[in-house]
Amino acid sequence: MTDALGSIDTPESGRSDEADDKKARRGGKRGKKGPLGRLALFYRQIVAELRKVVWPTRNQLTTYTTVVIIFVVIMIALVTVIDFGFGEVVKYVFG
Repeated sequence: MTDALGSIDTPESGRSDEADDKKARRGGKRGKKGPLGRLALFYRQIVAELRKVVWPTRNQLTTYTTVVIIFVVIMIALVTVIDFGFGEVVKYVFG
């Protein structure tokens, strides 16, 4: 059964796994640079990603901030009411 077509026991190209390990690239571009080179690459990548960001306008930012503040106030009120209700139930049950 090991001689089946497409068996994973033998490599298809005839090369051994040891030859593949020797030729494998490690690190790519980052592997050839020192710590300062990698830091500079990281900084350049950050700047490139920040340039892709679609920044909100002042009006959008004001709207988003208002929505978040209103949502937080509503959640605080809801948790306060629930906490007060549970407190009253505990006083009623235990006394």
